[in-house]
Amino acid sequence: MPYLNGHKPIRPKAHVLNVLEQRYNARFYEAIAAVMALRTSYLRDRYIFVRGEAMIPILRGLGAREEDFEAAKHISHLTGPDPTLDFRTVTYGRYCIDPETRSIRRLETQPYTLTEQEDYKRHDSGIPRMFDEAPTAMQGNTVVQALMLFKALVFQGVPLSPRPKLDYAAPQWIVTMFNARTHTHQESGIYGEPALEGVHSDGSDHTMTVMLGTDNMRADSAVTYIHDNRETTGVRTAETDPTLIRGRVQHQGFLDTLMFCDHDFKHSVTSVYQDDPGRPTTRDMLVVFTRKPKVDGHVSGYADTLELHAEAPLHVPMWLP
Repeated sequence: MPYLNGHKPIRPKAHVLNVLEQRYNARFYEAIAAVMALRTSYLRDRYIFVRGEAMIPILRGLGAREEDFEAAKHISHLTGPDPTLDFRTVTYGRYCIDPETRSIRRLETQPYTLTEQEDYKRHDSGIPRMFDEAPTAMQGNTVVQALMLFKALVFQGVPLSPRPKLDYAAPQWIVTMFNARTHTHQESGIYGEPALEGVHSDGSDHTMTVMLGTDNMRADSAVTYIHDNRETTGVRTAETDPTLIRGRVQHQGFLDTLMFCDHDFKHSVTSVYQDDPGRPTTRDMLVVFTRKPKVDGHVSGYADTLELHAEAPLHVPMWLP
């Protein structure tokens, strides 16, 4: 069998989470109560940070399978080359959260583009990028599916600062989900930067970042700062104005989860460092962008397709209160 990203292939059986099967399970309602408490904080503060030990019972209550928690720690072995960054490997998929049909569906692939006008200032700003598509091990993992459902439960009905040329009359939400592995290996000249672009936003309405794991990462690595929108786009974290910092969090454990209103803030992430200088370091994350569909004339230069993915379909039932 061929190796992928230095590891043996992972071929767990894919499943589809059906939250409707949990409606007679007491822990489902405990999970919903916990989500609604987090939603209250999200409405007030416009961001939440949830430790993994609190996320696990929520995802179990939504129906995530026990064996998928362990499997989720290994899906980043399947990530492929990033077209513009040598320190990162990636897979990604496009999905639709549809409150009308109460479902989450896989959409066909489109290029991914962010621009300086969207507060994303980097050497590849404005360049359409294609990545390896989300494999079955990622898409068919019920923990990953439950994370999308969790996000939908938190943000539904939350007032937004609208972005130009997004269709806020549409009921659907477009989800772009990345599984990103950041590498640092100084001997090879590889220096991992989770946010090489410095202070930025991601052209999204709601952004969620979830830790899947690390190997040999120094404890002071990858600190996320949330900045006031008045902060200068593109500056390094060390150059920012401390009076404009609105939050500081650090993903440290499995399923530590940050979610924030992307257009209400900018954010930055510090570098990834090796703990043992003799071994490479990896940091594995899910990064989930959710926004309304783009319309013609959007600064990124295209409108969204809502066509379903022909080769790798997914249809997850969704429960909304």
